[in-house]
Amino acid sequence: MSKLLQTIQSPTDLRKLSRLELRQLAVELREFVLQTVAQTGNGHLGSNLGTVELTIALHHVFDTPHDRIVWDVGHQTYPHKVLTGRRDRMHTLRQLGGVAGFPKRDESEYDTFGTAHSSTSISAALGMALAAQIKGESRRAVAVIGDGAMSAGMAFEALNNAGFGHNGHAVDMLVVLNDNDMSISPPVGALNKYLARLMSGQFYTAAREGAKAVLKNAPPLFELARRFEEHAKGMVVPGTIFEEFGFNYVGPIDGHDLDSLIPTLENLRDKKGPQFLHVVTKKGYGYKPAEADPVKYHAASTKFDPKDGFPAAKPGGKPSFTQVFGKWLCDMAEADPRLVGITPAMREGSGMVEFHKRFPGRYFDVGIAEQHAVTFAAGLACEGMKPVVAIYSTFLQRGYDQLIHDVALQNLPVVFALDRAGIVGADGPTHAGVYDIAYVRCVPNCSLLVPSDENECRQALTTAFRQQHPVAVRYPRGAGIGATQEAALTEWPWGRAVVRREGSGTAILAFGTMLHPALAAAEKIGATVVDMRFVKPLDADMVLDMAGRHERLVTVEEGTLMGGAGSAVLECLAAAGATVPVLTLGLPDVFTDHGDPAKILAALGLDAAGIEASILGRFPELATPAPTRPALAAVG
Repeated sequence: MSKLLQTIQSPTDLRKLSRLELRQLAVELREFVLQTVAQTGNGHLGSNLGTVELTIALHHVFDTPHDRIVWDVGHQTYPHKVLTGRRDRMHTLRQLGGVAGFPKRDESEYDTFGTAHSSTSISAALGMALAAQIKGESRRAVAVIGDGAMSAGMAFEALNNAGFGHNGHAVDMLVVLNDNDMSISPPVGALNKYLARLMSGQFYTAAREGAKAVLKNAPPLFELARRFEEHAKGMVVPGTIFEEFGFNYVGPIDGHDLDSLIPTLENLRDKKGPQFLHVVTKKGYGYKPAEADPVKYHAASTKFDPKDGFPAAKPGGKPSFTQVFGKWLCDMAEADPRLVGITPAMREGSGMVEFHKRFPGRYFDVGIAEQHAVTFAAGLACEGMKPVVAIYSTFLQRGYDQLIHDVALQNLPVVFALDRAGIVGADGPTHAGVYDIAYVRCVPNCSLLVPSDENECRQALTTAFRQQHPVAVRYPRGAGIGATQEAALTEWPWGRAVVRREGSGTAILAFGTMLHPALAAAEKIGATVVDMRFVKPLDADMVLDMAGRHERLVTVEEGTLMGGAGSAVLECLAAAGATVPVLTLGLPDVFTDHGDPAKILAALGLDAAGIEASILGRFPELATPAPTRPALAAVG
């Protein structure tokens, strides 16, 4: 490790460095971030390489943690973590018990707000700024938000609120727009550096305000001057819209130039009222492979040598559920011209690249705007189209009102393909898709299907698409068991579960991919296993049949126990007056930490050994297993 970076234990050390030393620190910090992600093989790369200088400048200029910095999304905060006392633990990044991949309040006082979903930073920073104002404290609040996150309505709601002020008083806060999707042209790098420093300085502010005071006595001249200023700034900088929100706009400036960043931030730090700084950065900056292909180098999924870049994908192997969805989407689009695909800025993550290529007129990326995505789908459905909304389980939470009010209430045939359902691993609790069973099954008109393998995923999606009401299909991140996928677009019998293994005494009702550890556990205790397939409508006939033929029932799901599939089974039994003992297995009422999914599931007792142990712990009379019959082949 370099000598200069080793001297930085906190931002206090950073503030002692000269400008020349800060530039050297940026080189060392970028190399450290690259080596960290390469060695762990697990983490976001391009976004963090792009925020090195911005992070250094912010901590150099602002008195953190007294001054608050809120990082939007949060996958750009590795340099921030390194500079705030976590350098020696970065080798544990995104691992169980290690450093989180996103800001986390209980990890460091410098992580002032937990972020991972986008577009929350301005709202949070505004709350912090107003809290300081109410308490009479002198502190600054800074929101760092990316250009992608600015597409969400929540960001503009916050801008509108902040620019309006409170009780006639302006709010002292700074919004930094980290624009990493446009290149820095020579005019921006040269002319705008000068203009930004000039426009953020005291002389410019005093001259502008003084001129306004004089011209107000001559309304026509004042209006002429106001319009001239607005259009002049509009010709040089794209800031008019932010000025209309009540912010003083400065930029764009080169986000990799400390000689531009630091004096501009120093000027803005001391100004009153809402300030807006537009910086332009490059994803993957300083690492040529990431600069050339920022999509590929967004995040690493395996260890790699920085000299060689990410290793090529190995041919063959088990397809991921995301890939299964992507192929199904193209096949169903070929079969039905009414199909349209919608994604809120997750084309690659949701497996829609091939669909976009083959059916560009029926592909819609609405940006980071989940609420709009759901209601947009509802509008399409009203006109006879068949929308498929490809969305991560954790992100549909952001469109929940629209799911209820705009889709379900009107009983519109929208399919929700819920990727990343269940434990997601290194991304941690902010991305865990563990609430969808509970929040979907309580909504009238909505159905929820839970396939257990790749072929069932394809069949479940087909079944959902051919209904005339809202249906969600949940499937996990990563690969399945390697099940052979049928080419045909086959439907399931609606609302019907399937017995996968006949046993006696105990019946395990497995939901989704929990079928496979349930089958392994059943071999040890001689249990019957049912692939439930549907959470809603629940196969009540199957549940009651199992209750009538067995001494005990066990439900297993990779979702919350509270309000989950096990709860649905208990409700079914209670309604029928059945009194069979039931053990429900799933996720407890706590937030699960980040780490390897298999290790997390094992710790929660949701692997084969854990399921067996839980059953024997609840029903010790099963210690001696009963004779069993062979497992049944898939039915239906």
